[in-house]
Amino acid sequence: MLQAIKAFALMGGEWVLFLLLALSLWCVAVIWDRAWFFRSREKGARRIHEELPGLLARGELKQALEIAENSPSTEGAVLKAGLSNLSLGPEAVELLLESQRIKERLALEKNLLVLGTLGNNAPFIGLFGTVLGIIKAFNDLSIAGTSGSSAVMRGVSEALVATAVGLLIAIPAVASFNYFQGRIKLAMANTDRLCRMVLAYSRKGGKK
Repeated sequence: MLQAIKAFALMGGEWVLFLLLALSLWCVAVIWDRAWFFRSREKGARRIHEELPGLLARGELKQALEIAENSPSTEGAVLKAGLSNLSLGPEAVELLLESQRIKERLALEKNLLVLGTLGNNAPFIGLFGTVLGIIKAFNDLSIAGTSGSSAVMRGVSEALVATAVGLLIAIPAVASFNYFQGRIKLAMANTDRLCRMVLAYSRKGGKK
């Protein structure tokens, strides 16, 4: 067992760089997908925030529902579930809004776990590759003696590349994760605010 571990360590850390390259492509794909998704969800959200409170105050439910249905935003999807079922009563409307909020939050958070995981672990993967490279370099030094010191130093410098690549993946992954989490909090806060307006109207029992 010990010999197998030693043989594995002496392989060096070149394969770790290929792993990090694959992880970096995965990270870029997730960032691109989430950026496109959030951008598509922005459309129509401003109109909902500007017009829905006034429409509800005036009891113009048909127009409010039409705006929600025509909006691809998170707010629109949630409000549609409530406005289209006001006749069921405030308790049912509240449950429907909460159910849709959960669904939309899951859609917003899709694949963000990948960014969080890469941000936390990519530096350690890179460090692992560096350690393997250094082990191999010192093993080569023990074989070559003092005459091979320049080759060993070159091997150590190459091993440190893995750590640098790991950090290069982690930094944008963490930054993107935090940015998208902020967007989710903002979207859900706006959605909750509008949902409270719908619930307030449904509890008044006003229909027009």
